Amino acid sequence: MFVTELSPLAQELTQKPVAFLGGFVSGLLGLSLSEEPVSQWLAKQGATSTSTPSSTPKNSASGPQSISID
Repeated sequence: MFVTELSPLAQELTQKPVAFLGGFVSGLLGLSLSEEPVSQWLAKQGATSTSTPSSTPKNSASGPQSISID
C-alpha cells in the first residue's frame, strides 16, 4: 500500500530528475516562482508562468464586486 502511493513520485523522479529535485528543493525552501531570482531563471530556461502579475487584467479589483440585475 505504501509503495503504490510513492510510485508516481518515483516515476517523476526517474523521468525528469532535475525538474523534480528543483521543485522539491524550492518547496522545502519556500521559494515562490514569481519572485525575482527564480522568475528570471525560469525565463532563461524558456518556461512561462501563468501566475505572473502581468497576466492579470489591469481593471480587476480585488474583493467582492456588486452587480445589478434588471
